[in-house]
Amino acid sequence: MTVEVSPLSTVGTRTIALVVAAALFMENIDSTILSTALPTIATDLDVNPLSLKLALTSYLISLAIFIPPSGWVADRFGARRVFAAAVLVFMAGSLACTTVSTLEGFVVARFLQGIGGAMMVPVGRLIVARNTPKQGFVSAMAWLTMPALLGPVLGPLVGGIIVTNYPWHWIFLINISIGILCLTLALALLPREAPRPVGRFDGWGFVLSGLALSALMLGSMEMTEMASPSASMLGLLVLGAVLSVALVWHCRRVPQPILDFSLLRIATFRSSVLGGTLFRTGIGAIPFLLPLMLQLGFGLSAIQSGALTFVSALGALFMKPVNALILRRFGFRRVLMANGLLAIASLAAIGLFRPDTSHLVIYAVLFIGGCFRSIQFTSLNSIAFADLSQDEMSRATSLSSAAQQVSLGLGVTLGATAVAASMAFRGGTSLAAADFPPAFLIVAVVSGLSLLVFRRLPADAGAQMSGRRS
Repeated sequence: MTVEVSPLSTVGTRTIALVVAAALFMENIDSTILSTALPTIATDLDVNPLSLKLALTSYLISLAIFIPPSGWVADRFGARRVFAAAVLVFMAGSLACTTVSTLEGFVVARFLQGIGGAMMVPVGRLIVARNTPKQGFVSAMAWLTMPALLGPVLGPLVGGIIVTNYPWHWIFLINISIGILCLTLALALLPREAPRPVGRFDGWGFVLSGLALSALMLGSMEMTEMASPSASMLGLLVLGAVLSVALVWHCRRVPQPILDFSLLRIATFRSSVLGGTLFRTGIGAIPFLLPLMLQLGFGLSAIQSGALTFVSALGALFMKPVNALILRRFGFRRVLMANGLLAIASLAAIGLFRPDTSHLVIYAVLFIGGCFRSIQFTSLNSIAFADLSQDEMSRATSLSSAAQQVSLGLGVTLGATAVAASMAFRGGTSLAAADFPPAFLIVAVVSGLSLLVFRRLPADAGAQMSGRRS
């Protein structure tokens, strides 16, 4: 018998969203702080800083392996229980990072952190989705993501302060304090939910999804080195593509697959996953291309580059309180089409920057682009659940989270391929400022393909969720 969870009041929904947001904040600030501290950690562990890429890679592989089964695990053991356990695992991995003295130990500790992160974020979204009425879902998504957006803003600053004045271990000890708060609030405030009836675990699907996503992530990581295409990089990407096809074939043939692609028959969910993947792939190239352009193309320092790029997150924060009003006024289809076009135009506009472009202009373009992307991401994350039943939400969360993880890797791959193609067309042997305008145009075109998916939405798609009346 299926256990139904009654939606809570607006206050209760907001509380649930903020508890889950604390976990999102912990994960986001951890990744951004770590990037700042890698040189210091490498010195302390007596290894080459490039070797620490293994620690970053192990975390991504852990996410790739354990995100797909997150929905099944949440149903089998109860979402609240799994969320709390995931926070504990993430904290345990963070604590382990502070005790290691070798690269191998650090890699294992980061893998453990990834297991917690893979379960914590999708299951947290699932808890919010199951306990939020359709009319309040957009607002809940805004509350859910607003604190998490502070991670990229505060991470570089906090990381710089820590590695300058304190031992690097404090980077991971911060997670312990946030995790204790998050765990306490989760146990006290999140609704109890009994385990739901589940079928047999899809072991072959678990293996195929883990191998496919890991291969794609590893291949994408190699692209960030901006070297000529290597046999291993191409092999990983091809292997990931082949295994992805095998995964889809497998999941369409078993009754209860690890990733339920049959949910794509639902127009709103299909637009969120397929259109969202295309949009995020182009947008996902920004964190890779923009710092490269500012530092290698324009000759700015890492601090100067960071001081410019963080303004995108401020734009996203600025728009969160009004996202629900915009969707209520215009509806999902019009917002996804019109706002998506503006977001893509702002992405292409980054390619117009020149070494002598005023920093005020750069600030303005990145801030406005952050506003448009915030609206688009909130709309995509919300409409995914517009027409889903309670029983479909856990499977939908696994599939949409896996698709988002793939789009992150594809974004890096697309950005690296685009700038390398521009450099090859120019006949250059090293990156120059001239290589970036074509690259940004290419990634904007890929994001633009998402509009072809969004235009197929019915005019009243998600009307109950947005609150827009015909």
